Amino acid sequence: MPPPLNIIDMLALAWFLLCWTGYTWLANYRSKTTRSLMRVTHCYREIWMRRLLERENRIVDSTLLGNLMRSVAFFASTTIIIIGGLIAMLGASDKVIGIITELPFAVPTVREAWEFKLLLLIMIFIYAFFKFTWSLRQFNYCNILIGAAPLAFNQLEDRDACARQIAGLNSLAGNNFNYGLRAYYFGLAVLTWFINPWLFMGVSGWVVGVLYRREFASKTLKALMQSEILIGEQDQHLD
Repeated sequence: MPPPLNIIDMLALAWFLLCWTGYTWLANYRSKTTRSLMRVTHCYREIWMRRLLERENRIVDSTLLGNLMRSVAFFASTTIIIIGGLIAMLGASDKVIGIITELPFAVPTVREAWEFKLLLLIMIFIYAFFKFTWSLRQFNYCNILIGAAPLAFNQLEDRDACARQIAGLNSLAGNNFNYGLRAYYFGLAVLTWFINPWLFMGVSGWVVGVLYRREFASKTLKALMQSEILIGEQDQHLD
Protein backbone atom coordinates (compact mmCIF):
# COMPACT_ATOMS: atom_id res chain seq x y z
CA MET A 1 0.00 0.00 0.00
CA PRO A 2 1.53 3.38 -1.01
CA PRO A 3 2.12 5.95 1.75
CA PRO A 4 -0.71 8.50 2.20
CA LEU A 5 1.67 11.45 1.83
CA ASN A 6 3.62 12.38 -1.26
CA ILE A 7 7.14 13.82 -1.19
CA ILE A 8 5.98 17.44 -0.96
CA ASP A 9 3.65 16.65 1.93
CA MET A 10 6.40 14.80 3.79
CA LEU A 11 8.73 17.76 3.23
CA ALA A 12 6.06 20.12 4.57
CA LEU A 13 5.52 17.92 7.63
CA ALA A 14 9.26 17.76 8.34
CA TRP A 15 9.51 21.56 8.04
CA PHE A 16 6.55 21.99 10.38
CA LEU A 17 8.07 19.72 13.03
CA LEU A 18 11.40 21.50 12.69
CA CYS A 19 9.73 24.90 13.15
CA TRP A 20 7.87 23.81 16.27
CA THR A 21 10.62 21.86 18.04
CA GLY A 22 13.33 24.24 16.86
CA TYR A 23 11.54 27.33 18.13
CA THR A 24 10.74 25.65 21.46
CA TRP A 25 14.41 24.81 21.98
CA LEU A 26 15.54 28.27 20.87
CA ALA A 27 13.05 30.07 23.12
CA ASN A 28 14.01 28.01 26.17
CA TYR A 29 17.73 28.42 25.47
CA ARG A 30 17.66 32.16 24.80
CA SER A 31 15.47 32.81 27.84
CA LYS A 32 18.37 31.70 30.04
CA THR A 33 20.67 34.47 28.79
CA THR A 34 18.40 37.06 27.12
CA ARG A 35 15.53 39.18 28.31
CA SER A 36 12.28 37.53 27.23
CA LEU A 37 8.67 37.44 28.33
CA MET A 38 9.31 34.10 30.01
CA ARG A 39 12.26 35.40 32.00
CA VAL A 40 10.86 38.81 32.89
CA THR A 41 7.50 37.44 34.03
CA HIS A 42 9.36 35.00 36.29
CA CYS A 43 11.11 37.98 37.86
CA TYR A 44 7.77 39.64 38.51
CA ARG A 45 6.35 36.40 39.91
CA GLU A 46 9.14 36.29 42.46
CA ILE A 47 8.55 39.93 43.36
CA TRP A 48 4.85 39.15 43.70
CA MET A 49 5.52 36.28 46.09
CA ARG A 50 7.86 38.40 48.19
CA ARG A 51 5.12 41.03 48.51
CA LEU A 52 2.62 38.28 49.33
CA LEU A 53 4.73 37.06 52.24
CA GLU A 54 4.90 40.59 53.64
CA ARG A 55 1.10 40.75 53.91
CA GLU A 56 -1.03 39.16 56.59
CA ASN A 57 -4.18 39.29 54.45
CA ARG A 58 -3.59 37.34 51.21
CA ILE A 59 -7.10 37.39 49.75
CA VAL A 60 -6.00 39.64 46.87
CA ASP A 61 -3.26 37.18 45.93
CA SER A 62 -5.67 34.25 45.97
CA THR A 63 -8.02 36.23 43.71
CA LEU A 64 -5.22 36.97 41.24
CA LEU A 65 -4.22 33.32 41.16
CA GLY A 66 -7.87 32.35 40.67
CA ASN A 67 -8.05 34.65 37.61
CA LEU A 68 -5.05 32.85 36.11
CA MET A 69 -6.65 29.48 36.77
CA ARG A 70 -9.92 30.54 35.10
CA SER A 71 -8.04 31.46 31.93
CA VAL A 72 -6.35 28.06 31.83
CA ALA A 73 -9.63 26.25 32.57
CA PHE A 74 -11.33 28.13 29.71
CA PHE A 75 -8.73 26.97 27.20
CA ALA A 76 -8.81 23.41 28.54
CA SER A 77 -12.58 23.16 28.11
CA THR A 78 -12.42 24.84 24.69
CA THR A 79 -9.78 22.34 23.58
CA ILE A 80 -12.10 19.45 24.45
CA ILE A 81 -14.79 20.96 22.21
CA ILE A 82 -12.29 21.38 19.37
CA ILE A 83 -11.14 17.76 19.69
CA GLY A 84 -14.75 16.57 19.58
CA GLY A 85 -15.40 18.61 16.45
CA LEU A 86 -12.30 17.27 14.71
CA ILE A 87 -13.24 13.68 15.54
CA ALA A 88 -16.71 14.32 14.14
CA MET A 89 -15.11 15.50 10.89
CA LEU A 90 -13.64 12.04 10.41
CA GLY A 91 -17.16 10.78 9.79
CA ALA A 92 -17.77 13.35 7.06
CA SER A 93 -14.49 13.03 5.21
CA ASP A 94 -15.86 12.80 1.67
CA LYS A 95 -18.07 15.87 2.05
CA VAL A 96 -15.33 18.00 3.62
CA ILE A 97 -12.75 16.94 1.03
CA GLY A 98 -15.15 18.02 -1.72
CA ILE A 99 -15.56 21.45 -0.11
CA ILE A 100 -11.81 21.95 0.41
CA THR A 101 -10.87 20.98 -3.17
CA GLU A 102 -13.10 23.78 -4.45
CA LEU A 103 -11.08 26.42 -2.59
CA PRO A 104 -8.60 28.58 -4.56
CA PHE A 105 -5.05 27.14 -4.74
CA ALA A 106 -6.26 23.88 -3.17
CA VAL A 107 -4.23 20.82 -4.12
CA PRO A 108 -6.21 17.60 -4.79
CA THR A 109 -5.66 14.99 -2.10
CA VAL A 110 -6.61 11.39 -1.42
CA ARG A 111 -8.79 10.36 1.51
CA GLU A 112 -5.89 8.70 3.38
CA ALA A 113 -3.76 11.87 3.24
CA TRP A 114 -6.66 14.02 4.41
CA GLU A 115 -7.34 11.73 7.36
CA PHE A 116 -3.63 11.73 8.27
CA LYS A 117 -3.64 15.53 8.40
CA LEU A 118 -6.79 15.53 10.49
CA LEU A 119 -5.30 13.00 12.92
CA LEU A 120 -2.22 15.22 13.25
CA LEU A 121 -4.48 18.14 14.12
CA ILE A 122 -6.29 16.03 16.73
CA MET A 123 -2.96 15.00 18.28
CA ILE A 124 -1.85 18.64 18.48
CA PHE A 125 -4.95 19.67 20.41
CA ILE A 126 -4.70 16.60 22.65
CA TYR A 127 -1.17 17.76 23.47
CA ALA A 128 -2.54 21.26 24.20
CA PHE A 129 -5.22 19.77 26.48
CA PHE A 130 -2.61 17.88 28.52
CA LYS A 131 -0.53 21.06 28.86
CA PHE A 132 -3.51 23.13 29.98
CA THR A 133 -4.68 20.58 32.55
CA TRP A 134 -1.15 20.16 33.93
CA SER A 135 -0.85 23.94 34.18
CA LEU A 136 -4.15 24.01 36.05
CA ARG A 137 -2.90 21.42 38.54
CA GLN A 138 0.32 23.35 39.07
CA PHE A 139 -1.64 26.52 39.83
CA ASN A 140 -3.60 24.46 42.36
CA TYR A 141 -0.34 23.43 43.99
CA CYS A 142 0.59 27.14 44.13
CA ASN A 143 -2.58 27.73 46.12
CA ILE A 144 -1.53 25.00 48.55
CA LEU A 145 1.92 26.53 48.98
CA ILE A 146 0.41 29.97 49.56
CA GLY A 147 -1.81 28.50 52.25
CA ALA A 148 1.26 26.92 53.91
CA ALA A 149 3.48 30.00 53.47
CA PRO A 150 5.14 31.49 56.57
CA LEU A 151 3.63 34.55 58.19
CA ALA A 152 4.96 38.06 57.72
CA PHE A 153 6.79 38.10 61.08
CA ASN A 154 8.83 34.94 60.31
CA GLN A 155 12.54 35.11 59.61
CA LEU A 156 13.56 36.74 56.33
CA GLU A 157 15.49 33.66 55.17
CA ASP A 158 12.40 31.46 55.48
CA ARG A 159 10.30 33.93 53.53
CA ASP A 160 12.91 34.30 50.75
CA ALA A 161 13.14 30.54 50.24
CA CYS A 162 9.36 30.20 50.20
CA ALA A 163 9.00 33.08 47.72
CA ARG A 164 11.43 31.44 45.31
CA GLN A 165 9.67 28.09 45.69
CA ILE A 166 6.18 29.44 44.97
CA ALA A 167 7.42 31.67 42.15
CA GLY A 168 9.20 28.71 40.56
CA LEU A 169 6.04 26.59 40.63
CA ASN A 170 4.00 29.52 39.35
CA SER A 171 6.40 29.91 36.44
CA LEU A 172 6.16 26.20 35.62
CA ALA A 173 2.39 26.54 35.45
CA GLY A 174 2.68 29.64 33.27
CA ASN A 175 5.16 27.96 30.95
CA ASN A 176 2.89 24.94 30.45
CA PHE A 177 0.02 27.29 29.68
CA ASN A 178 2.30 28.97 27.15
CA TYR A 179 3.11 25.58 25.55
CA GLY A 180 -0.61 24.92 25.19
CA LEU A 181 -1.17 28.28 23.51
CA ARG A 182 1.78 27.60 21.22
CA ALA A 183 0.08 24.37 20.13
CA TYR A 184 -2.93 26.47 19.12
CA TYR A 185 -0.73 28.63 16.92
CA PHE A 186 0.83 25.66 15.16
CA GLY A 187 -2.52 23.89 15.00
CA LEU A 188 -3.88 26.83 13.03
CA ALA A 189 -0.90 26.48 10.70
CA VAL A 190 -1.83 22.83 10.07
CA LEU A 191 -5.23 23.98 8.79
CA THR A 192 -3.51 25.46 5.74
CA TRP A 193 -2.02 22.04 4.95
CA PHE A 194 -5.50 20.91 3.87
CA ILE A 195 -5.32 23.54 1.13
CA ASN A 196 -1.71 23.56 -0.06
CA PRO A 197 1.53 22.09 1.38
CA TRP A 198 3.57 25.10 0.22
CA LEU A 199 1.15 27.42 1.98
CA PHE A 200 1.50 25.20 5.06
CA MET A 201 5.27 25.61 5.04
CA GLY A 202 5.01 29.36 4.64
CA VAL A 203 2.49 29.75 7.46
CA SER A 204 4.59 27.53 9.76
CA GLY A 205 7.57 29.84 9.27
CA TRP A 206 5.35 32.88 9.75
CA VAL A 207 4.07 31.48 13.08
CA VAL A 208 7.68 31.10 14.28
CA GLY A 209 8.33 34.74 13.36
CA VAL A 210 5.25 35.93 15.23
CA LEU A 211 6.11 33.91 18.34
CA TYR A 212 9.75 35.05 18.32
CA ARG A 213 8.83 38.71 17.97
CA ARG A 214 6.32 38.54 20.80
CA GLU A 215 8.69 36.69 23.12
CA PHE A 216 11.88 38.69 22.49
CA ALA A 217 11.06 41.98 20.74
CA SER A 218 7.49 42.98 21.55
CA LYS A 219 6.18 46.24 23.00
CA THR A 220 4.79 44.20 25.88
CA LEU A 221 8.30 43.05 26.80
CA LYS A 222 9.58 46.64 26.65
CA ALA A 223 6.76 47.77 28.91
CA LEU A 224 7.52 45.04 31.45
CA MET A 225 11.21 45.96 31.42
CA GLN A 226 10.61 49.60 32.33
CA SER A 227 11.05 48.85 36.03
CA GLU A 228 14.78 48.22 35.71
CA ILE A 229 15.46 48.32 39.47
CA LEU A 230 13.02 45.54 40.23
CA ILE A 231 14.01 43.45 37.22
CA GLY A 232 17.72 43.88 37.88
CA GLU A 233 17.23 42.82 41.49
CA GLN A 234 15.53 39.60 40.45
CA ASP A 235 17.91 38.88 37.55
CA GLN A 236 20.58 38.04 40.11
CA HIS A 237 18.68 34.87 40.95
CA LEU A 238 18.60 33.82 37.27
CA ASP A 239 22.21 34.42 36.22
